[in-house]
Amino acid sequence: MTAQDILAELKKLGNEKTKKMWMNQGAQESCLGVKVEDMKKIQKRVKTDYQLALDLYDTNIPDAMYLAGLIADDAKMTKKDLQKWVKNANCNWVTEYTVPWVASGGPHGREMALKWIASKDESIASSGWQTYSSMVAIKEDADLDLAEIKSLLQRVAKTIHQQPNRVKFVMNGFVIAVACYVKPLHKVAVDTTNEIGKVAVDLLGACTIPFAPDHIKKFEARSAIGKKRQSPKC
Repeated sequence: MTAQDILAELKKLGNEKTKKMWMNQGAQESCLGVKVEDMKKIQKRVKTDYQLALDLYDTNIPDAMYLAGLIADDAKMTKKDLQKWVKNANCNWVTEYTVPWVASGGPHGREMALKWIASKDESIASSGWQTYSSMVAIKEDADLDLAEIKSLLQRVAKTIHQQPNRVKFVMNGFVIAVACYVKPLHKVAVDTTNEIGKVAVDLLGACTIPFAPDHIKKFEARSAIGKKRQSPKC
């Protein structure tokens, strides 16, 4: 099966309502408007295919790029592949979900996350923070650099309110992720949420920024603090 075969299928699955939702997230007119649930049916059939994922991503069609992330062989993705993906990401769904999911699932996640976090480009920096958030959700605490994560929490506390909108959004999500998934740093992350308070972000569409303390309390109520996810992809 080729990327062109998949594209032909995606074009039949697209609809205007979903396309409008994609475009509300910053997607370009080239998007097809395919529901994620329909992409997952293709994912179930294809499973994992490194080259097909690269080819789909290269179409620059947001729906195909999102699907590329679902079928990517994370372990095979090179640093060059990941850098190309983050540079060419063309909507928030791809920037903050597809690229981070794939990066965090492979061997270069931490290195790329730190590199991207340092970028002055809002989109790339957003991918960096989201990559680290995905990492803390799936990796055992013993495999994480807790001192580094603590330092990143301090960075968030000091700088979040001066950041561009999307970076604010994902920084807030990073603090939530650490509080929920990294048990040794739960209290530090909660203290960080109290320090930063409410985060004001002007977002596209109907998206809202979660109030971190409330979100964390929901995890606590389910006794889910420290329980890792099998995969960041959804």
